[in-house]
Amino acid sequence: MGKTLVTGGCGYIGSHTIVDLHDNGFNPVSADNFSNSYQKITEGISDLIGKPLTNYDIDLCNLEKTEAIFKENPDIDAVIHFAAFIYVPESVTSPIKYYRNNLINLMNILDCCKKYNVKNIIFSSSCSVYGNSKELPVRESTPFGEAESSYARTKQMGELIIRDFCLAYPDTNVVILRYFNPAGSHESSKIGEAPILENTHLIPIITEVAIGHREKLIVFGTDYPTRDGSCIRDYIHVMDLAHAHTKAVEFLLEGKNEKNCEVFNLGIGDGVSVLETIKAFERVNGIQLNYQLGERRPGDIAAIYSHTDRSTNILGWLPKRNIEDIVKSAWAWEQHKKWLTS
Repeated sequence: MGKTLVTGGCGYIGSHTIVDLHDNGFNPVSADNFSNSYQKITEGISDLIGKPLTNYDIDLCNLEKTEAIFKENPDIDAVIHFAAFIYVPESVTSPIKYYRNNLINLMNILDCCKKYNVKNIIFSSSCSVYGNSKELPVRESTPFGEAESSYARTKQMGELIIRDFCLAYPDTNVVILRYFNPAGSHESSKIGEAPILENTHLIPIITEVAIGHREKLIVFGTDYPTRDGSCIRDYIHVMDLAHAHTKAVEFLLEGKNEKNCEVFNLGIGDGVSVLETIKAFERVNGIQLNYQLGERRPGDIAAIYSHTDRSTNILGWLPKRNIEDIVKSAWAWEQHKKWLTS
């Protein structure tokens, strides 16, 4: 078996995917320049895989340096492309930064895959491509909606670039994975969500309030057309999400894809509101949170959750964990992660 190159491999989802790949017999290598992750996270990954992590500390927008990875590793048989800027509010205020990074690094990876004969690619996309969809749950066939942020538009554009690439090079095989809302951490609490930039995701903000790093949590919007007025999201445990990438690599290497560009939703298939998530955290962990109801936040959509029949029936993937497992593991990680910055 060759190597699996994981771009953004020291980030939140990438680090958990490296561990899952290793646990399932794969040989992952990472490319991550720590633009939004702590270098010490490699210690946690290395501990879990039982050997030092091979990581290339480069900016993938640099084609020459990206190409050097492929030259040094001629046995790469699949690439999982996570590396991207992901902060919705920042993308609204700094769109060019997001277009430049997220699209150029994708095109560099595709160029290298073609040049070095890597036929299998997994692309990290997002449920944000659906926009504020009126169709719920959203299916893979649901049309793109109007992007609510520049981040979302880079994911839409990335998918379109990949579709054109697959038309031009029919011997290339791509799986596009549209994530819903990843959360939680590895059960060991040795890796978890730990961005350098300020957290904008709900569940890590909840844990930061619980531990005292934030004074309070603001619920952005209570007048959405949902059952309690707060936004509804489909939360997926990060280890379930990581395993979907392993399944996707297996799917391509075993030649199970009918088309050379396949798309799968990755979610639990059910929606949980912001207020329901807060209550789940309080119930599971026995902690009362300090939260305040506030105004809507730019770039947010009212509700989105997934239809998951394709990922179940074709990819053979089923999530095993629910919202209670998510908030329990997220709280355990929050209490453990101070070693990263010490």
